Amino acid sequence: MNFEKVSFAFFIVFALTLNFGFFIGDIDNPAHHHVYELFAAIVISLIATVIKLGERSQIGAVLLATSLVADIHLIGAAIIWGFAEHVSESGLTPDMMSTIVSVSGGALIANITSVILLVVETVVHRR
Repeated sequence: MNFEKVSFAFFIVFALTLNFGFFIGDIDNPAHHHVYELFAAIVISLIATVIKLGERSQIGAVLLATSLVADIHLIGAAIIWGFAEHVSESGLTPDMMSTIVSVSGGALIANITSVILLVVETVVHRR
């Protein structure tokens, strides 16, 4: 078993599951979406992006692109959360929370695409 391939797949799937964990719940209820889970999703997504930098194939380029999209969405969600908490006079309203969760949903779609590509690449490589 190749440890490099295992760690590659691990971080791709882990980024998806953390993102899904943050996304799931009532879209406008801050109690269902924890800031530390968003932070963990960002960190793991960034690690997955760095790992994908070494891929030289065409599918590796697409994997990197999906990871960059997920990073931009998650960092955007964190910026919106920071703005809501520290700059906005109204604080973290249900409207702001729904915006944060919606933006993280874009990252979730990118991570799902990345996992599908990983599975397709694994199946094609086996044959």
